Amino acid sequence: MTSTQNTAQNGHITGAEVNSVLRQHAEQQYAEELAELVKVDTRQRPPNWQLSPWAVRTYLMGGKLDNGFEISPKYIGNPRLMEIAISTLATDRALLLYGVPGTAKSWVSEHLSAAIMGDSALLIQGTAGTDENAIRYGWNYARLLVEGPSLAALVVSPMMQAMQDGKLARIEELTRIPSEVQDTLITILSEKTLPVPELNTEVQARKGFNVIATANNRDKGVNELSSALMRRFNTVILPVPDSMDDEVNIVERRVASLGRALELPAEKPALEEIRRVVTIFRELRNGVTEDGQTKLKSPGGTLSTAEAISVINNGLAMAGYFGDGELKAADLAAGLTGAIVKDPVQDRVVWLEYLQTVAKEREGWKDLYRACREVL
Repeated sequence: MTSTQNTAQNGHITGAEVNSVLRQHAEQQYAEELAELVKVDTRQRPPNWQLSPWAVRTYLMGGKLDNGFEISPKYIGNPRLMEIAISTLATDRALLLYGVPGTAKSWVSEHLSAAIMGDSALLIQGTAGTDENAIRYGWNYARLLVEGPSLAALVVSPMMQAMQDGKLARIEELTRIPSEVQDTLITILSEKTLPVPELNTEVQARKGFNVIATANNRDKGVNELSSALMRRFNTVILPVPDSMDDEVNIVERRVASLGRALELPAEKPALEEIRRVVTIFRELRNGVTEDGQTKLKSPGGTLSTAEAISVINNGLAMAGYFGDGELKAADLAAGLTGAIVKDPVQDRVVWLEYLQTVAKEREGWKDLYRACREVL
C-alpha cells in the first residue's frame, strides 16, 4: 500500500508525511508549545479541555513560561477579546467571531480548537450549497438501499462527531449558509441534542462540546442570522489591528512562517518593505495618510492584513525565482496593484491618485512609485 493510500484510508497524516504537507493543522505546527503548556499547567480545566483557560490565553497571546520556554503569539491585539472568547467556550453558549475579511477569524478559531481540544479539524465550511447533512448527518446510500436505516449506514458529520467526543466544532462563514439550514443549529446549541428520527434515537453532546462560528460583516444581508440563533451565540468582534506596529508585527511573523512552509528561495524581507506595504493598505483603508494631512479615496476591496501578507509572499516568490533573492519594489508592484485594483475602472483611479499624490512625493518611495506605474 502506498503512503498516499495509507493516508486516505486512515483519514489523517502522521509521521514524515506531516513535514510534506503545505499547511499543517495548528495542533501539529505548534505541538511543542502545546506540550510545554500541558507540563506547566496546574490550573483548573473545564471538562474535557486539555489546557486551562489561562494556558489557552497564554498560547494565543504568547509569553514566557516559568521554565523559560517561549510561547509565540498567535493573535496580536486586545487580550481581553481572547479572554471573552475562551470564557464563552467554557459555558453553554457558542462563540461567533465576527468582523471584516482578513481579521484572523478563521485563524483564531483554529488555534482556539487546537489549544482547547488538540483537534481543529472538525470543520464545516459554509457556502450557499451547504445543506442540513453537512451540519447534522448524512447517509451512505448504497448501504441504505441494501440494509435500510442503520447506524452502519449513517455518515457522521463534524458536528455529530464533536458532540459524541465532547469537542469543538468549527463553522466557517456562517452567514453564507442558507437561513433554513442555519436553523438546524438551534436545537443543537440550545438542547445539546441532535435527533436522528430515522433511527428513533438521538446524540447527546458530551461535556466539552461547543461550537465556534465565523462570519464577516461584509456579508450582512446575505443570509442574516435569525434572532433565535443569535441568542445562542456570544459574539466577539475582531477588529483590524489598532496600530501600525501591531500590523507590521503580524505581517512579519506570518510571512516568515509561510516562507518556511513554501520554501521560498528569497531572503527574509527587509522590515522597511513590509512597513511600506502596510502603510499603503492602512492609508487607503482609512481614507487618510498616516500623518492625517491628506484625505484619500478608498478602493472597493478590504485591504486586510491577510492581503498584505499575500502581497509580501508574492513579492518574495518573484524575488526568489526571477530576481536576485532580495525583495525590491519591482517585486511588490504587481501584487500591490492586484490587491488594490479589484474594479478595473474605479479602483484604478483611486490607486493612480494615491501613487501621484502620496507615493511620488514621499521620501524614499520613488522606486515603488515607478514600479507600480509600470504595471498599471
